[in-house]
This record gives sequence, structure tokens and C-alpha cells, in this order.
Amino acid sequence: MTRSFRFAATACAASLLLPATIIAQAPAPSYVPHRVILTSKQRVEDFEAMAAELAQADVVFFGEQHDDPATHRMQLALLEAIGRRRDNVVLSLEMFERDVQTQVTAYTAGQLTEEAFLADSRPWPRYATDYRGLVELAKARNWPVVAANVPRPMASAVSRAGLAYLDTIPAERRAHAASQLSCPENDDYAKRFLATMEGMPTNHGGGPEDPAAARQTLIRIYQAQCVKDETMAESIAAAWAPGTLVVHMNGAFHSDFHLGTVSRVKSRLPKGSRIAVVTGMPVDDLDAVDRKAEKKRGDWLVYVLKPAPREP
Repeated sequence: MTRSFRFAATACAASLLLPATIIAQAPAPSYVPHRVILTSKQRVEDFEAMAAELAQADVVFFGEQHDDPATHRMQLALLEAIGRRRDNVVLSLEMFERDVQTQVTAYTAGQLTEEAFLADSRPWPRYATDYRGLVELAKARNWPVVAANVPRPMASAVSRAGLAYLDTIPAERRAHAASQLSCPENDDYAKRFLATMEGMPTNHGGGPEDPAAARQTLIRIYQAQCVKDETMAESIAAAWAPGTLVVHMNGAFHSDFHLGTVSRVKSRLPKGSRIAVVTGMPVDDLDAVDRKAEKKRGDWLVYVLKPAPREP
């Protein structure tokens, strides 16, 4: 039996260690064909070995491709595996925003029905299939859940008007974004972001846009990205305490290469804090994975099979 296939049996056996009330309430992660790469050694590792290593961290980032179902199942499996090894876990999510933290806390404390919670917390459209399992597992284990992100209307306003927009809003709303913001336009993260965005349509006026104006449009969009990174980082740092492990789920761009939200968290936590980055990598063929190709993206790469194309 190969190491990557031991996970299925281990996950089933591990459920016997959980109290009956948790087994009844928490979703059970299902097996996903995968390859786990430890990038520092450029070798295939066992899923449970990865979980054991990550359980010793202070903050774990899991960068996802938002529309990949197999990656979401691996996120749930990893959160469950870490939770078997650590008591003090906090789940932090890009997918909920700071202004609904009260609703998130009330739901996980059993003070709101799920129907009321979802009606008042602006869940992402695929919440039921992609993120509900994470929240329900945290709820069953009495782990705090952090609504880490800046409200979308604020980020959208920054993308239109720039960072100066944040100086125009009341203090109670301004508190939903990070108090300290850094957004250099010439570092590696900015270069990656702007290169990714170039060529995408950004002119909402319908007419031609000169290069200088187009560049300023991209800069404002990048500033909105910075606000998201800084706000999630501030939320993570506020949730962390010595002896606590914060597991944060976000789109991979926010954490790849230890940039974005990761770099902002590093600037807020004590020097020497252990921060680990996991990146989910959907591929067509697990046997064709090049373990060296993406080695700089994270400390651990979790390759999963892309969904089979639907018949026309």
C-alpha cells in the first residue's frame, strides 16, 4: 500500500477517536485521489505526515482554486486531521466578511438556526458544497470561526476610487478594513498581480482607454487586493495567541509564494512564528505531476484530480 493511499483507512480509523456527539454532527471527509509534495525535499509525502507537521504551526494557509470540488474536500480532510492533533484551533475564512462576524459567532455558538445564519451572512454561492463542511466541523468542535475578509462593497469601492476612499467613510465602517495598510506598487506581489490582470477588461466605460488610464485602473484594483490581504492578515493576527493554531482558507493567489496575506501576517506576528502554506493544485493526471515545477508556490502542494468533463 502506498503512503498516499493510507489516508483513506487512517481517516476512517481516526473517527473512532472523536466523541459520539462530534461524530453525529461533524461532516465526514471523503477520500480524494491526491499527491502531497513536500516542496523543501521535492518528494511525495503521506497526507497524515503533512497534517502532523502542520499541526505544529502557528498559522496554516490553504490556498484553493475556488471552483474545484476535490480541493474543497481536501481542505475539510486536512482541517479534520489537524484537529485530531491540536485542541486550540481557529478556523479563519476569506469567504465571510468582518461585518457578519456577529452572525458567524452566534451560529457556531448555537444561538442562530442555520437558515437565519445564511439569510444574514452573505455566504458565497457555493457555500453548501464548498465551505459548509468546514464551518460545521468547527461548530461541532467548538472552534472559533473568523469572518476574516473586508466587506465586498468596500473592496469594490476601493477598486473604483483607490485607497483614499477609506478616508471618506464613518469610523464604524472603516473598522471593517485593516487599520494599517501597505500597498507597494513595485514589489514581487504587485508585479505578479498586475501581470495577471493585464489583458483583462478593466474599462467599464465602453470606450477606448489610454495606457496611462488603464494602468491607474489596474493600480486601484491592486489596492483593493491589498485591502483584502491586510484585512485578512489583521483578522488572523487578532485571532492568534500562543498555543493557538489558526487555519486560514483563501484563494491561492492570496498565499502563493508566501506573498499577499501571508507576508502581511508575518509582519504582525512575533518573529519566529511558524507559518505554513499549502496550495491546492487541480491536475488532469496525478501520475504526471512534476514535483519541481511549482515548488516555490507553497511549503506543501496538494495535487488533486480535476473533475471529469461533462458530456455535451
